[in-house]
Amino acid sequence: MSLFNIFNISGSAMSAQSVRLNTTASNLANANSVSSSADETYRARNPVFATALADAGGNYRGDSLTNQTQAGQAAGVKVKGIVESQKPLQIEYAPNHPMADANGYIYRSNVNTMEEMANMISASRSYQTNVQVADTAKTMTQRLLRLGQG
Repeated sequence: MSLFNIFNISGSAMSAQSVRLNTTASNLANANSVSSSADETYRARNPVFATALADAGGNYRGDSLTNQTQAGQAAGVKVKGIVESQKPLQIEYAPNHPMADANGYIYRSNVNTMEEMANMISASRSYQTNVQVADTAKTMTQRLLRLGQG
């Protein structure tokens, strides 16, 4: 693996964690939203990540993890999409609420704020770690170039 692949890998990870932070922020912003029907209620969203293999060796057959390493594979991450949570909504009987349906029920989002806070902390730390990886690779590259000058 080339030293420059490290920048691509950490960059893809930072991009993915940025998407994760944005969906978490959206979930937290809508955590207390209310609607008069289940179809209109905000549902928690989560990004789906997948490994993005870059064929640096040119002979990857894709039949085992060993071949990935032997072929010089660089594995970054990409966002496959964002999916809505299938957890049940919170239904509350509140006949005096202005958003209540004909039966007196309101529908609250299925966002779990504690889970979202944990996701936010995890994504933030992962992002910071990948910034440090990129910074370390940059420092190593600079030192390598200085060796060639001396």
